[in-house]
Amino acid sequence: MSTTEGNGNRTFSDASFSADSEVGSAVSGKVAPPPGQLKKADFVSDQEVRWCPGCGDYAILNNVQKVMPELGIPREKIVFVSGIGCSSRFPYYMNTYGFHSIHGRAPAVATGIKCANPALSVWVITGDGDALSIGGNHFMHAIRRNLDINYILFNNRIYGLTKGQYSPTSEFGKKTKSTPVGTIDYPVNPLSLAIASESTFVARSIDIDVKHLGSVVEAAAKHKGISFVEVYQNCNIFNDGAFDQFAERSVRSDRVLYLEHGKPMIFGKDRNRGIRMNGAHPEVVTIGENGITESDLLVHDIYLKDPSVAFMLARMEQPDFPQP
Repeated sequence: MSTTEGNGNRTFSDASFSADSEVGSAVSGKVAPPPGQLKKADFVSDQEVRWCPGCGDYAILNNVQKVMPELGIPREKIVFVSGIGCSSRFPYYMNTYGFHSIHGRAPAVATGIKCANPALSVWVITGDGDALSIGGNHFMHAIRRNLDINYILFNNRIYGLTKGQYSPTSEFGKKTKSTPVGTIDYPVNPLSLAIASESTFVARSIDIDVKHLGSVVEAAAKHKGISFVEVYQNCNIFNDGAFDQFAERSVRSDRVLYLEHGKPMIFGKDRNRGIRMNGAHPEVVTIGENGITESDLLVHDIYLKDPSVAFMLARMEQPDFPQP
């Protein structure tokens, strides 16, 4: 999946003060161990997880809890902010500070927290409905301000909390409880919107691709400036299998394009397919056919100032292209 970062001509704010704290765990009240000694278990709260069995949110939560100790940040300097939706119960399950805010306004709350205390590691957890419907304006402005905030969007292409209505990312023609004859709206592309809003880091992953998702979350956390991560998340109750065409392990290598800085865009079980430019358009080619070699392929560069390639990658879709 895709990862792109770069500051272009933009500048980042640099906190001129710190906010050392003597408080312990935000949830347990116990004195926290030094950051270097923290483990995943230290970030697991005592709250019962109330997602449906089999929900993709579990995998994302598990990954974030595993990444947190690697960052070396004390728990009392980490804040998770959410809006409204299934994903928005996330702060309850993290043994850090958290704020379950109101519909669509998590970015505004997170902005206030970061401005009041720049030393904090601030995370926004949201869904496709929360972020891109009622929260669309806050989404855009939070990204363009480029504060050092990490923004994770769980995209399941459905409203799960309200029991199965179409969302801003639902496919055209999708039949749901609120669109019995199919949607008439074209879906929002979250990555395209983030790039257009001048995000300095964008990435995409899949809930069940544990290794890749963990690396993306860690890279986002280490980026200075706004980081936006879209995660394809399966809702096994109201939109089961929405991403099976490329997310299932049996087909993933042939239908997902994993991007690495400085490396050619190659995919496929046999690593023999790639992406090259044909004039102004990308195309899928087979290495070894018609004289095609790796040197003909596009090379991923996360520091490009021009967003054109990032836009192109964000808009690649099945079945014509692998999913970046």
